[in-house]
Amino acid sequence: MRKILYISTLLVGFLPAAEMRTWTDVQGRKIQASLTNTTADGVTLKLADGREVPYPLEKLSPEDRKYVEQAKASLPQNLPGKEPDDISKKFNFTDPWPERVKFSEDPEILTIEEKAEEKKFIYESANYRYVCDVRLSKTVVKGFAVLFEATHLYCRTLPLAINGGPKINGKYQIILFENESDYHAAGGPEGTAGVFIGGKGVVLVPLESLGVRKVGSGYMVDHDKDNSTISHELTHQLTPDPYFNEGAMGWFTEGIAEYVGTTPYRSGAFSVRGNQKPIVDYVTGYGTKDHGGRALGTDINMPPLKNFMFLSYAAFQERPQFSYGCGLLLTYYFLHLDGEGDGKRMKAFLKALHDGAEGQKAVDVLLDGRTYEQLQEDFSKAWGRHGVKFTFSK
Repeated sequence: MRKILYISTLLVGFLPAAEMRTWTDVQGRKIQASLTNTTADGVTLKLADGREVPYPLEKLSPEDRKYVEQAKASLPQNLPGKEPDDISKKFNFTDPWPERVKFSEDPEILTIEEKAEEKKFIYESANYRYVCDVRLSKTVVKGFAVLFEATHLYCRTLPLAINGGPKINGKYQIILFENESDYHAAGGPEGTAGVFIGGKGVVLVPLESLGVRKVGSGYMVDHDKDNSTISHELTHQLTPDPYFNEGAMGWFTEGIAEYVGTTPYRSGAFSVRGNQKPIVDYVTGYGTKDHGGRALGTDINMPPLKNFMFLSYAAFQERPQFSYGCGLLLTYYFLHLDGEGDGKRMKAFLKALHDGAEGQKAVDVLLDGRTYEQLQEDFSKAWGRHGVKFTFSK
């Protein structure tokens, strides 16, 4: 696929024709998109596949720059505040399960604001706004923006309707900190590499977690840095509110974030096919030097599924290693090992959550006529065939 940000022809999906127009860059290359926002030196274009892409004003043709000036009056004012995702109700449950998801575009970076006296530096990529307390070069921002955009693409590609989360001025908000002490002061828990603050819809990240380190008077990115925690937290940011309801909260909300974070990633690509072994190794073992594991072993004793699936979030967090690991394997079971292995019940469960079901009513969709004891038996047999033994306490 050619790079969208240099205006190539890309037609995936569609938007209402009235919202679309042909844009031309200074080299005569064209693309179909609609204008959703403007800044002093750029615009945000909504592509045919629903992605919103920042684009420098100076690279547009004179005719398009004139169009932008004329269109400004009819665009929503760029005021602070949360905005709902305009495709949050778009379901993709019938899409095929991806084998590999790769973000292969050039993540064009816009500098929105640099105020050294306020220690406030704002940069944007297609879907994210990065607010940092130190100045970063566009090269450095581009270096870690690939991970953010690739995770966004992966979550949106999974046929699970993971397309929620609040935006502010059309972007998901990321707050970056040079010093871990400032990260902790802002609400980042001790011992964490990043955290999603649900009440504010933002992800806090210390630069060190992104492999960004100071070299002389500037910064550079270590591209080999493990970023599984970041992908985990970004998944939370994109998770629709109904998925946090009783019946899904805890085991699924953490399980799906673990699923994304544990899928092998390198250079903008998630290797989804064959991710079972890395996931099992992560849950049962101690992990690798750069990526810790949950260390649960291959003989796991769980509380009854009825109890585990309805744990309060506080109770779920009392044993994080155990809860996150079991939540991941339970999520993986419903996605790939249950029934025909097509995730049919899981998708119906998520659709029921979107439709307002919660608690036992929602979980009944996963049971699909089974008792909890029958579900435990199916779950145990499925994982037993893959070398993990489950027993359930009375």
